[in-house]
Amino acid sequence: MAAAARVAPKDYFTPQEWAPLAHKSAWKGPALIAHAWIVIGLAAALAMAFPIAIPLAVMIIGGRQLGLAILMHDAAHGALHPNLKVNDWLGEYLTPGGLVPYRTYHLGHHKYAQQAEDPDLGLSAPFPITRVSLRRKIFRDLTGQTHFKQRWAPLFKRIAQRKPGESALGIVWTFVKHRPRFFIGAAVTIAATAPFGYWWAWFVLWWLPSATWLPLITRLRNIAEHACVAKDEPDPLRHARTTRAGWIARAFLAPYYVNYHCEHHMFMHVPCYNLPRAHRLLRRKDVLPGMLTAPGYWDVLRMASSKPARQDAGRGPTPEARGVEQGAIRALQ
Repeated sequence: MAAAARVAPKDYFTPQEWAPLAHKSAWKGPALIAHAWIVIGLAAALAMAFPIAIPLAVMIIGGRQLGLAILMHDAAHGALHPNLKVNDWLGEYLTPGGLVPYRTYHLGHHKYAQQAEDPDLGLSAPFPITRVSLRRKIFRDLTGQTHFKQRWAPLFKRIAQRKPGESALGIVWTFVKHRPRFFIGAAVTIAATAPFGYWWAWFVLWWLPSATWLPLITRLRNIAEHACVAKDEPDPLRHARTTRAGWIARAFLAPYYVNYHCEHHMFMHVPCYNLPRAHRLLRRKDVLPGMLTAPGYWDVLRMASSKPARQDAGRGPTPEARGVEQGAIRALQ
């Protein structure tokens, strides 16, 4: 298996330039985690005080849920804290968790980026798609269908296909045991808020964002990062895309510098908060024209949905859709 071509920091930076880029702060990573949780708390408080703000809170909280996943991703690269034990504790317990299996999987993506062995290749392979197809995907995300298909449909399928003598209750209990954070978090939050009349807060201000806005922006992030990148791309400056993000995009779609994805693939152990500085240095050195970049997320979506509609006629589910379903089923088993 041929690994993807890589770049060396010394090819672009002097030792004096590289040292601050590679430096892992003992406080910046934890501060970003704290920021995510504080924003979630403030958005929830705003929605409970003024229910008219619930749609806004759903988008803000969903964006920070993605932000926590991004920070767990940084922990997978050992970039959240200079002490690896602290790094792994932060990445496992103050973010969505599952750090160790994710690290194994994700480092494989970096090793074989856009090559045949890339475990994430199926996410980018279907693109470009038609606008109609993209709209269908967005609709499924925002209506919770994607969330249900990924998280809950395998449970019902497993119950329906249980073996003779196998208890449906036992299958459900196994499902619950494998998701302690979800169910314990729900129980604790409901117990804490119900006495004040906010029994609905967890359902509306945590589960709803994770079932609607989070799948949508996760999809958009995946599209921006690797859609329409050639399979077996030999140029390491074009394995991933950096997308310009203004403050609105950073607030709702691209938190914690995730839009600097080309720089991340070039220098995968650089902490996320140092990626903007790396970007500026590369621009000064006139490296950016050779990198894969986009002026904004709308531009990427237009490119990713540029396939003529007639080419989709009569076709079944995309490899992306089949891969998502099979991945969710394997996770349950």
